[in-house]
Amino acid sequence: MDKNVPAVYLQNKITGEIGNAAGIFYPTNTAEVVECVKTVNEKKQKLITIGGFTGLTGATFASQGEVLVCLKQMRQIIELDQKTLTLTVQAGVTLAEIQTYLEQTPYFYAPDPGSKEATIGGTAATNAGGMRAIKYGVTRDNIRGMEVVLADGTLILVGGLNNKASSGYDLKDLFIGSEGTLGIITKLQLKLRPRPVTTQSVLIGFNDLNELAPAVYQILASSVTPTALEFFEKSGLAFASNLLEIPLPNVAGDAFLLLTVDGSAKECQEQIENLKKILKDATIRAFNVLNEKEAKEIWQLRGAIVSGVEAISIQEPLDIVVPINQITTTILYMKKLAQQLELAGVFFGHAGDGNIHACIMRQNLSDSLWQKRLESFLNQLYREIAARGGLPSAEHGIGLLKKKYFMENLSPAKLKLMQQIKATFDPLGVLNPGKIFD
Repeated sequence: MDKNVPAVYLQNKITGEIGNAAGIFYPTNTAEVVECVKTVNEKKQKLITIGGFTGLTGATFASQGEVLVCLKQMRQIIELDQKTLTLTVQAGVTLAEIQTYLEQTPYFYAPDPGSKEATIGGTAATNAGGMRAIKYGVTRDNIRGMEVVLADGTLILVGGLNNKASSGYDLKDLFIGSEGTLGIITKLQLKLRPRPVTTQSVLIGFNDLNELAPAVYQILASSVTPTALEFFEKSGLAFASNLLEIPLPNVAGDAFLLLTVDGSAKECQEQIENLKKILKDATIRAFNVLNEKEAKEIWQLRGAIVSGVEAISIQEPLDIVVPINQITTTILYMKKLAQQLELAGVFFGHAGDGNIHACIMRQNLSDSLWQKRLESFLNQLYREIAARGGLPSAEHGIGLLKKKYFMENLSPAKLKLMQQIKATFDPLGVLNPGKIFD
């Protein structure tokens, strides 16, 4: 164990708070992870797993002298099995590395979260979604099997290459989304798909979100099957434009839907023609079918909105999800609430699955005024989200930042069950203590 922990791993990158850790391990394989866990148990310490350090909820923040185990050196792409369409990788491989590797093959891994520097183990730990979830599902839907080290150092395999399973409890899905509180994911078998022949993106401009809103329901109720369906405003995209030094698209409108379809060239063309017919009575200012360069740039901008905001201001990242029939009214509610409390905000997200992202910015507010306004905003927001049947997180996880609001809206019966599950897998509370719930 190295007692010199890099400063970056000791800071909560959202709040700026500085924590403390007893040391850090850098395992290169599963056997070394097992040894790390056994050593921590022998010394009666606690353990936090970290990957790409791209999380937005403080889930890897060490505040009580915990030991860190960093999986970034577990970067091996182990095997591509073309018969089962499975890619086996170590947990520290990043999404970017997986995408680069697969570029030389006829296959792709569908989940597409915003940060491509996130490790695959980290995306499994939070059940990350991303922009293609509307068609291909979230991380949970694209993992066949995993190797997991339990809190006492026991190594187990969950899931596998079978396409069907009705044989006891599904332990794989229990570990996915557990934020490192039940076990340490060390190896994953990823589900691959044949790469579509053609991918085509369309950028649709509207005057504002009020006029954009009805179009979302029209598209979702149609025969068009988008690979991605994103919404954002020009003001939010400007932060990414400034960061990446990529110009904003020259498209009329202040609010936009960015839609992608895939398949054969004929299928893509048919879907775009259907989309035009569906929206013929909508109040739109632009309908631009993008060429390859334009599509690449707009998707780069969409993926960098959060980074663009972080470059200029402390911000509170939001990741709420509501039923599809609540998405547009919820977006408008969030914008109005921020305006009432005089908070600056950027609102965007995945229109196709009810997942709304927002960056609530501190800007030049004093610490006391920022905390007062932000607390009021969050208290009102999460109560409203619960009343609408929504949840505090769709893909970032709960971690520390959302724990209070998660617990406030969690029934006692559900909380008790979660506590019992945690106690079963980790009776001594070794793994990622204090995260998600108490």
